[in-house]
Amino acid sequence: MNQDAVRDAPRTRAPSMSADDRKAMIVDAVIPLLLEHGRGMTSRQIAEAAGIAEGTIFRAFGDKETLVQAAIEKYLDPEPLREALRSIDPALPLEHKVRAILYLLRERFQSVMRIMPVIGPQRPPVPQERGEFARIIARILEPQSGDLNWPPERVAHVLRLISFSAVFPALNEGIEFSIDDLARMVLVGVAGESPYVADAHNPIPPSMSSTTEA
Repeated sequence: MNQDAVRDAPRTRAPSMSADDRKAMIVDAVIPLLLEHGRGMTSRQIAEAAGIAEGTIFRAFGDKETLVQAAIEKYLDPEPLREALRSIDPALPLEHKVRAILYLLRERFQSVMRIMPVIGPQRPPVPQERGEFARIIARILEPQSGDLNWPPERVAHVLRLISFSAVFPALNEGIEFSIDDLARMVLVGVAGESPYVADAHNPIPPSMSSTTEA
């Protein structure tokens, strides 16, 4: 086909997008920019990342700050974490479950730390329902509740505390703890023994690590 024929061929319009879908698409494009550039990102950068005209941004959100707040709220939405926790099979061995829970919580706190400089001192309103994560984890741990030193919901808070401490710079002073380290800390402590964790001289097999951390 020659160039004239290409120019004269009828153009197929991209499928139209609902206003809500367009806003969601723009928010998804903004989040990586927000993490890289903070609030200093430009409307041009946003438009290029989203593949839209700059005017579309302002028609969808009114102003850049409203878009930034929408992106922060989506980034901090706790529901993806809850869904991931709910997917953990309560029938798994306790050690596997503890490692999976610690992995997900640590990932969550690491992601929150990445956006804290952007948020600043004022946190946007995000539905928390702080007790929900503890109830989810309690259901996961319930099959071994008789072997735990505290009720499952209290253990959930212990897991949360340890996961947060492991990634909070002011607390860990740059010392890194692997998921194996954190799991051993929970299940054994610093001098105890547990039938649910591998011998201290024989780390958790790599196959188990890859299953949990995939």
